[in-house]
Amino acid sequence: MSRSAHPAGPRHADVLPEGHYSAPPADLNSLDAKVWSQTVERDADGVVTVGGVSVQALAEEFGTPAYILDEDDFRARARAWRTAFGPDADVFYAGKAFLSRAVVRWLHEEGLNLDVCSGGELATALSAGMPADRIAFHGNNKSVDEIERAVRAGVGRIVLDSFQEIVRVAHIAQSLGKRQPVQIRITVGVEAHTHEFIATAHEDQKFGIPLAGGQAAEAVRRALQLDGLELIGIHSHIGSQIFDMSGFEVAAQRVVGLLKDVRDEHGVELPEIDLGGGLGIAYTSDDDPREPHEIAKALTEIVGRACEAARLRTPRISVEPGRAIVGPTAFTLYRVGTTKHLDGLRTYVSVDGGMSDNIRTALYDAEYSVALVSRTSDAGPMLARVVGKHCESGDIVVKDAFLPADLAPGDLLAVPATGAYCRSMASNYNHVLRPPVVAVRDGEARVVVRRETEEDLLRLDVG
Repeated sequence: MSRSAHPAGPRHADVLPEGHYSAPPADLNSLDAKVWSQTVERDADGVVTVGGVSVQALAEEFGTPAYILDEDDFRARARAWRTAFGPDADVFYAGKAFLSRAVVRWLHEEGLNLDVCSGGELATALSAGMPADRIAFHGNNKSVDEIERAVRAGVGRIVLDSFQEIVRVAHIAQSLGKRQPVQIRITVGVEAHTHEFIATAHEDQKFGIPLAGGQAAEAVRRALQLDGLELIGIHSHIGSQIFDMSGFEVAAQRVVGLLKDVRDEHGVELPEIDLGGGLGIAYTSDDDPREPHEIAKALTEIVGRACEAARLRTPRISVEPGRAIVGPTAFTLYRVGTTKHLDGLRTYVSVDGGMSDNIRTALYDAEYSVALVSRTSDAGPMLARVVGKHCESGDIVVKDAFLPADLAPGDLLAVPATGAYCRSMASNYNHVLRPPVVAVRDGEARVVVRRETEEDLLRLDVG
């Protein structure tokens, strides 16, 4: 695309790379099922509904901004992962993506396990009734108190992330008269094709014990010698928002190679491997994620081939989808406050939320879709940037999207695929109140995480 042909005018090509834009969609009122949860549709009046409830009704009852969570969609995705991997594997929902007591109960009912990585996530899981033996505890710097709480509770596994943790967990478990099941997290030297801040398997980062240089093998030696630990397997996680399975194949082969070395040195065949999560979802129509059954088939075959070549019994596989379950199940509902048209550039559309409820655009350069949901429009497309209300130029929700040219203050916009990490990473920047999470199902809506109040802010400020 030449600079003069840029849809926002020639000046815009100096702002973003050439070819950044595709053509406007043929119908601005359409909703791509790839990026919206399964019960989202437009009613006869053109208003978007989810779970049988209109966005207008949701905005009136719960205010905006608000995270709207499609419970049926969440449950369906959880079941799809559980069914895809079957009874001979374990699916641990990665709670860091989004966790609440309602979500814990849904996971329990749908037969999934839960991965936590802090004392707060562990407390939420236990308070909502998740059996401790179905909880895995992650983290690169677990405190002594967190480890002790996890061991006392009887969590099914603690993932050891360093040589210090090997000794620390062993000492705590032994002092409590327990033998704690553990996995060792290793970094396998795989560069996942994702943003550098969410790539986690190369050596130069904080997670795990490197396979290179024999460090992982030494970690296994130490763990096998300690009475307080029961080493049940090896853990690997290569990153997040990944569409290419080739990285998992290399990682699995290297993990199985370590299992073979452990057998040859110690005469022990470790019974489990955890390949982590990180599978991508569709944030825009250009994204093409894999289905759970495709992922399960690919990972099972990869591990099976590697174990056959190494003459090992195939270990029990674990995976940790978080974003892949909750990400597509929610959208964020905003109300338009102001618009500002810049001739030859774009129109800025300011909404009543922003980087306090979705930091991912600023942090990861993430791309999102957006739609006018309170009505349909026959107006032509305008190139828009959806921005928030915070005192930052980088307060961007959707960098660039086509919206109807008659968009006006008071209209409702929705940004899909915000179920993962948006509420989890939300802040009170500018003392803005964090939005509620509203679950919708069968024509009914209920708050599962309430909106913060000014009283909440002031209660923490002890003066």
